[in-house]
Amino acid sequence: MLRVPSSISAQQFQSLKIQDTTFVAYRSDVYPERNEIFFEEHAVVVVLEGEKKFISPNQDLHVRKGQILFFQRGCYSMNESIGSDYRSLVFFFHEKLLKEFVNQNQSLFDKADVENPQPILALQSSSAFEKFIDSLFPYFNSQTPYLNQFLRLKFQELLLHLLEIDGSNQLKTILFNIYKGQKTDLEYLLNNYYLKPLTISELAHLSGRSLSAFKREFEAQFHASPAHWIKQKRLEQAAFLLKNANKNVSEVSMEIGYESVSHFIKAYKEKYGETPKRNKYPPS
Repeated sequence: MLRVPSSISAQQFQSLKIQDTTFVAYRSDVYPERNEIFFEEHAVVVVLEGEKKFISPNQDLHVRKGQILFFQRGCYSMNESIGSDYRSLVFFFHEKLLKEFVNQNQSLFDKADVENPQPILALQSSSAFEKFIDSLFPYFNSQTPYLNQFLRLKFQELLLHLLEIDGSNQLKTILFNIYKGQKTDLEYLLNNYYLKPLTISELAHLSGRSLSAFKREFEAQFHASPAHWIKQKRLEQAAFLLKNANKNVSEVSMEIGYESVSHFIKAYKEKYGETPKRNKYPPS
């Protein structure tokens, strides 16, 4: 699973930072195949050229030049680019910066009351936004000692442009919920992510809780530690797939989040008393 922004490398991206936070990354290469992506922070993708598909648990979006996507942090599938000319800018937002922005502009958020905004918010660029994007490129090669200050202003400008473009007010709701420290429902979170190769710390971060608070609330709700609960759910899913899907042990192991087949076989045997075997005659 590709983790961004921590896994951004010079070979794939050019990046600009606000202090220790990656603010924007530019890429023009193409991933060779579909990838699972974990957005460690909230992010905006601006499609400059080409086409790409993004998939969330309840959305399937085909985006083209001129479209903008706001991703709430989490796991998504990114399909290979359609054609070889895909280019994008990706903005990453440290939650502290978003909270500061809302705090400084509270009068903008009086009507932030949209229920259940989508994990991926799709927007259409405007001429003013396109001019803003053009204004960013010179900073990738800039040697100015004031780069951090310029980028902080650009960060504010970016969010104001996005709020102006978003006629649905979903972005206002998302940002205001972040500002209030709204926490994700644990049952919803785990049902969507227990098969993903995420650490307990990453799950806690996604939920909007500290690691200690996440463990405490999880055990109170599920009467088990997060690690034990996730392991049991994965093995139950593995048993279902081996019985009902035409997949071998290695494929099932990968699908349920085990990076090591031998570890999967050992865990499966501990739970079910036998090694995992594919049903040769799955139901039609």
